[in-house]
Amino acid sequence: MASDVKELMAKVGKIRILTNRLIDDQLSGDYHSTFKGQGVEFDEVRPYVAGDDVRSIDWNVTARTGVPFIKRFSEERELTVLFMVDVSGSQSYGSVARSKMELAAEVTALLALTAIRNQDKIGLILFSDKIVKYIPPRKGRQPVMRLVREVLAAEDEATGGTDLVGALKFLNGVQKRRAVVFLVSDFMATAGAVQMDANGSVPPADYERLLRVVSRRHDVVCIPVSDPAEGELPRAGLAELEDPETGELVLVDTNDKAVRAAFAQMAAAQREHVLRFFARSGVDHVSVSTDRPYIQEVRALFKRRAAKR
Repeated sequence: MASDVKELMAKVGKIRILTNRLIDDQLSGDYHSTFKGQGVEFDEVRPYVAGDDVRSIDWNVTARTGVPFIKRFSEERELTVLFMVDVSGSQSYGSVARSKMELAAEVTALLALTAIRNQDKIGLILFSDKIVKYIPPRKGRQPVMRLVREVLAAEDEATGGTDLVGALKFLNGVQKRRAVVFLVSDFMATAGAVQMDANGSVPPADYERLLRVVSRRHDVVCIPVSDPAEGELPRAGLAELEDPETGELVLVDTNDKAVRAAFAQMAAAQREHVLRFFARSGVDHVSVSTDRPYIQEVRALFKRRAAKR
C-alpha cells in the first residue's frame, strides 16, 4: 500500500514539473486572452453621451431621473472551471508509455494550473457509469494537485462503462452558474455509438442531445483522448478481446485481413462521428493521443477561440 502511494505521488510530482514548464514556456497569456471575460457583470450606470449604444440605456433610471443613463458592465473577475474526467474501464488502456488516464491527468493538470494562475476557481467531477467523485470549485494551488491525484488514483479502480448522460445531468444539478467545462473522455459511451448501421455510418449517441443543451448553458470544451492501438488490430492469431466498458469477451482471428479491416473501419467511423458531432454542434474540442505531445493542440485551441472572439 505504501509503495502504491509513493508511486502515485511520484507520478503527481512528475506531472507538476512537466505542466509547470509547459505553462511557463508556451501558454503564458494564451489562457487569459481566451477565457477571461467570457461573462460580464453589472458595474454602474452613467449619463448617456453621444455615440453610446442605445441598447445599453437603463430605462428604469432614465424614467426616474428624466435624463438618459446607460448601464456599464465589467468583465467577471474570476471564472469557475470544472473538469469532468472519464474514469471508466476503457480509460485505463495504453499501448505506449502512458495510459489514457495518465494523459487525462496531465491535460487536467496543465489546464488547472493555468486556471489557478488566472485566479479562477477549479472543481472536478470523476465519472464512469456513475459519479465517482465530486470536488466543488475552489481557489488555490493545493486543489490542483488533489485533482491530479484523484484522476491518477482512479486508474487502479477503473471499471464499468461511460455514462455521459448521467455525468452531464449531474453537472447541471451542481453547477447553476455559467462555468468553463473541460470534458475529458474517450467518448466510448456504452449505450451510444459503438456499432455501425447498414450504411456503414455510426448512429447518434445518447449523450449528443444533452451535450448540445449543456453547451448552451456552459462554455464546454471537449477533449477526446485516444490511443493509437485502438484503431487497428495487430496480427496475433486467435485472440480473446475484452470490451473494457462492458466486460464482454469476443474471440477473433487477428490474422484474418477482413477482420482487421472491419475493426479499423469501425474505429475510424466512430472517431469521425464524434468529431463531426462537435463540428455540427459548435462545441470546441481538442483531440489528444497517448503517442504524441499535446501542447501544440492546446495552444491551437486557445488561438482558435481567441480569433473567434
